[in-house]
Order: sequence, then C-alpha cells, then structure tokens
Amino acid sequence: MENLADSKHGHARNTGMPLDLDIIEALSVNRSALERRASSLGGRRSVKKQWQAAWLLKAITLIDLTTLAGDDTVNRVKRLCAKARQPVRHDILAQLGADDLNITAGAVCVYHLFVATAVEALKGSGIPVAAVSTGFPAGLSPLATRIAEIEASVKDGASEIDIVIERHLVLTGNWQGLYDLVSMARKACGDAHLKVILGTGDLGTLTNVAKASMVSMMAGADFIKTSTGKESVNATLPVALVMVRMIRAYLEMTGFKIGFKPAGGISDAKTALLFMILMKEELGNEWLQPDLFRIGASSLLTDIERQLEHCATGRYAARNYQPLV
Repeated sequence: MENLADSKHGHARNTGMPLDLDIIEALSVNRSALERRASSLGGRRSVKKQWQAAWLLKAITLIDLTTLAGDDTVNRVKRLCAKARQPVRHDILAQLGADDLNITAGAVCVYHLFVATAVEALKGSGIPVAAVSTGFPAGLSPLATRIAEIEASVKDGASEIDIVIERHLVLTGNWQGLYDLVSMARKACGDAHLKVILGTGDLGTLTNVAKASMVSMMAGADFIKTSTGKESVNATLPVALVMVRMIRAYLEMTGFKIGFKPAGGISDAKTALLFMILMKEELGNEWLQPDLFRIGASSLLTDIERQLEHCATGRYAARNYQPLV
C-alpha cells in the first residue's frame, strides 16, 4: 500500500484499502459494556484551576467553528473568521499568561457558497476552511451534483471537505455502495482532506456505527465525524467510543492514523473536556491535536470563554458579553 506523506499533518495520509466484508460482518458492539465505559469518563478525571484553563485553551484549537444556517450571510462568515483568528480577548489571555500562544480555532466550517469568502478572510492565518458538500445534511441530491460540489469547494480554496453519507446504505447493509460513495468523494477531494459524516443518530445501532466507520476508513476517509448537527441525536460519548475504537482497530490493521470529529450538541466546556478525556484515554495525546481531532461547534466557544474569564478573574461574564458573531 502506498504511504503518502502529509507534510501539513505530520503523518501519512490514509490511502484506504480494499473493502473486506469479512472484517465488516464480524464487527459487533457490546452496548452495555460500552455504555458503562462511557459513563465512567466523567468520574475518573477532574481538571481544575490552571490545568482546566490549559485544557480549555487547547479545546479552542480543536474547534471547527461552524455556521450552517439558512440565513448565513457574507458578513456573518467574515465575523466568524475574525472570531476564529482571535477567539479570546487579549486581556483574558494576558491574565492567564497565554497571550503569546497564538490561540486560534482549528478551522472554519461553512457551506460551499461561502468558501471563497472564508478563505479570503482567513488569508495568512493558517486556519483551514472546511466545506460541507455533497448535499448536506441529507446527502440525497444527485451523485453527479454532489461530486461537482466537492470539486467546486476545493477549487474555491477549501482544504477540508465534510461529506455526508447516504444513511440508507448503512441501514440496508449495502457496504459496497457506501465504500464506492466515499471512494468517489475521496478522489474528488484531491489534496483536500475528507471528513466523512456518518449521521450516527440515524443509523439505528452502535454496531451499524462501527461498520460504517470501518467502511469509510477503508474507502479513504481522513476523518470520521459523528453528525451533521441536524439529527435529533448527535454526538454522544457511547457513539464516540465506538468510533475511536474503530480508528484504533484500523490503525492496527494498516498503520494509518484517522481523525475523529464529534459534532452537534457539544455546547459547553464540560462536555468538550469529556470528549478530550476520551481521546486521551483511548488513543493517546497524539489525538489531542487538530490534525487528528476536531470538535464541530458553534456555541461551544462562548462557554469556553466564560470559563476562561472565571479562571482569570474569578467571575463569570454574561453570555451576551461574549457574542460569537
């Protein structure tokens, strides 16, 4: 298997592997054991005081700062990009001794229409732009249209493409169809990294989540992502645990490191820390870097700011004192 070095991420990019249905069909999840493990995460570690501030600053660097609303505008996207460049006030950073750390968001995530706007607004910052393509959030527009949208987003400067799978392929066990879909998206991405959204809240079982994760990685996904944020159930710790264990299994099989992105419903600092603890315990410190872990969020940053201000001053600010855009 060809081992393509990725200079930006510091590790070999996943080239995929042939679909192995024997591996897929053998996958199963012990739900009760997995939920017990997930429920233990909040009680096993407690991050306080200056260590909490350090973890929260790290969390900011992992956020895909996102706006995916029907009323998005050019000006809103520009404000979001300005926030990504300077996510925390200078005076708070100074009080925390972190004003020289160059804290920025991990990426900005927008619809295709606003990719060029975001790329221009982030020029020189090193912050990548991610585009949600392929008929987000349902993923049911004509295939040719979805592939063309990926290519258009890459042409406009997106360096990451978040695609959404057709959930019926998982629900009917059409693993070849899912593999082919992700493979075509990966080819259309070219040098842009492919993040595959599983829509886990729609997949029915944790075993389906495990199988969809593995098929997507076999087909060349650089990241696997829980949700669009539009499902009734989005990122949960049990689902995340299934997906990161599939990432570990794929690493053991192929040597390729795959990223993970929980998205949807992560709106407070405490929950973000739980996902970070999960990554540290299950995959190690390397998966606490933005090249292998992202949190898809829009309102999370506001709560992190409030917590950081409390760390710095001992007081909580009102949420409207730190508006996102």
